[in-house]
Amino acid sequence: MHLYALPLFFALIGLVLYTVLGGADFGAGIWQLTAGEGEEADELRDHAHHAMGPVWEANHVWLIFFLTIMWTAYPVAFGSIASTLSVPLFAAGIGIILRGGAYALRAGTATSVERRRLDTIFAVSSILTPFALGTAVGGIASGRVHVGNPGGSLATSWLNPTSITIGVFAVASAAYMAAVFLSADAQRRSERELAERFRVRALAAGTVAGAIAAAGIVVLRFDAHRLFHRLTAGIGLPALLVSLLAGAATLALVRRRRYEPARYGAALAVAATIAGWALAQQPYLLSDLTIRQASAGHDVQVAVVAAVLGGAVILFPSLAVLFRLTLHGRLDHAGTAEEAARPAVRAAGRGHGGRVAAAALLAGVVLLTVADTPWAHGVGAGLLLVFVAAGSKTIIESA
Repeated sequence: MHLYALPLFFALIGLVLYTVLGGADFGAGIWQLTAGEGEEADELRDHAHHAMGPVWEANHVWLIFFLTIMWTAYPVAFGSIASTLSVPLFAAGIGIILRGGAYALRAGTATSVERRRLDTIFAVSSILTPFALGTAVGGIASGRVHVGNPGGSLATSWLNPTSITIGVFAVASAAYMAAVFLSADAQRRSERELAERFRVRALAAGTVAGAIAAAGIVVLRFDAHRLFHRLTAGIGLPALLVSLLAGAATLALVRRRRYEPARYGAALAVAATIAGWALAQQPYLLSDLTIRQASAGHDVQVAVVAAVLGGAVILFPSLAVLFRLTLHGRLDHAGTAEEAARPAVRAAGRGHGGRVAAAALLAGVVLLTVADTPWAHGVGAGLLLVFVAAGSKTIIESA
């Protein structure tokens, strides 16, 4: 991996996390819209509302992360994308604002009518945002965004068969992930009847999302032939197969009410889908712009990598604590009684983790900045990820 591709690698990780975590939040809004009427519907809406409460704002960190890397490390591509796809991106921004406002105001409602209106705004914006972002991705994937301001049609760049299909698939996938996550949350709270209702929704949404994905392959065959060929018979094929297998395994886990592992299966399917798209599209970032041509200068790339790594060591432990509190209601900091009786062992483990993190950071920086071969950059990127993992673990254990 070349240095100029490393920020894009980090950006894709952020895109995966936003698609999984933010997508599940959007999907929760979709289920609020389709809950129906009556006491059971209100129970379903309340469960979806409370489940996303502690983390809904944190999920947008990944969207900000993705955008910041793209406009800093690949400014020409970012400018072309933002101008050509300004309509769907603006629509997505409006959806995010309306969704956040409706969520925040819900606590101050005085009547059920007010609450229902805000829930409707929240739900509609939860459909608008993933659909609009999906159409933007489709415009890039189908080669309709070129270098320029704008670098393509303001209409057909996102109103085309590939974009519409990906937009619909994004909505269906969000609904599917949300149903899986909400089933797990309800089961953890021993609300088995509620978990069963979301399980039925997960199976239905998963089947629909799978059908849309299959239809999408056919659409790519006629509308984005290069991407189709590289996905089905080229470098993107392994990722496509992983996505299909992970999706099927997730449905099987949901059917057996194994919701916790189903979460990870759904996340793997999403990650493999995005990886397949990235592999199939490279070395191009846009239809007429390679990743190397789009990248900023060497010093900018090094600064972006350093900023990402420094931020990751702060962000990941913070999010780990947040999710631990959300899922368990406590930090479990002390562990078992046996572990509490061995502070020296824990301190030694933290010291070892700190040394591993420091060594990985030093070696990774050297390989990325001094060496000038793709294999060295690839190893360096791997070592930097080890630094983030080891450093985050050490900080969490020391908190």
